[in-house]
Amino acid sequence: MTERFGRRARAALEAHGPLCVGIDPHAALLAAWGLTADAAGVREFGLRTVEAAAGRVGVVKPQVSFFERYGAAGFAALEDVLAAARAAGLLVIADAKRGDIGSTMADYAQAWLPAGAPLEADALTVNPYLGVGALEGAFALAEEHGKGLFVLAATSNPEATVLQRATTADGETVSAAVVAEVARRNAAATPAGEWGSFGFVIGATVDAAEAGLAPFAPVAPILAPGFGAQGATPADLARRFGPQAASVIASESRSLLSAGPAALAETIADRAAQYREVSRG
Repeated sequence: MTERFGRRARAALEAHGPLCVGIDPHAALLAAWGLTADAAGVREFGLRTVEAAAGRVGVVKPQVSFFERYGAAGFAALEDVLAAARAAGLLVIADAKRGDIGSTMADYAQAWLPAGAPLEADALTVNPYLGVGALEGAFALAEEHGKGLFVLAATSNPEATVLQRATTADGETVSAAVVAEVARRNAAATPAGEWGSFGFVIGATVDAAEAGLAPFAPVAPILAPGFGAQGATPADLARRFGPQAASVIASESRSLLSAGPAALAETIADRAAQYREVSRG
């Protein structure tokens, strides 16, 4: 059986620091890189990004939508990018934000989590807003195969505020209730002293107090979009995440990718060094 994702995530952050390179082949970036806006273009974009990231960071995060838009050929391109990233020793988070109920959710998870799956990744982002319990099939499959999930908890997009900041009958925010339920699952499945394999998506621009969030146990990885082009900097790690900063995976995409293919490796290396300096004090 594959080593638990929580253990692998911790090792990746300790070895390389917090930076995660988002693989987001926007149409404007494809044009800037001299690539075509089609499946061949996103494949080349993804493979070049993997090559630049390998050995410089521990984690990459392909945004599935930029591949999915090209249909079957786009998914074939994504398969190549995912396989290349994992072969290069990178932890791969597939940012697909899947969320459904019952057997439907379990089948979504089958595409991403088992060994040898067509779109095998190390972890998958999932949407709990049909109920955390509706993700049961994904939780079970992730645990069986040593994979991870990142559950959307407190996102930074303004459209989410009404839903995620709403309060339950117990007086906690919906975001806090999601975190509490997933944390209980981690507690039941995680050996003492280890990180949980079920992490959270918490935006780096989110105010934890406004979201009703407090530190949780056991420790689990936090995928934090919002660094780079969206305004958060390495210096914000401790300010935003406090005692949980050591488990944050800081995702940047446009701020790195806009450097272009020739300068991308150097840009990633420089930015990764900034994060390591901050995270290691």
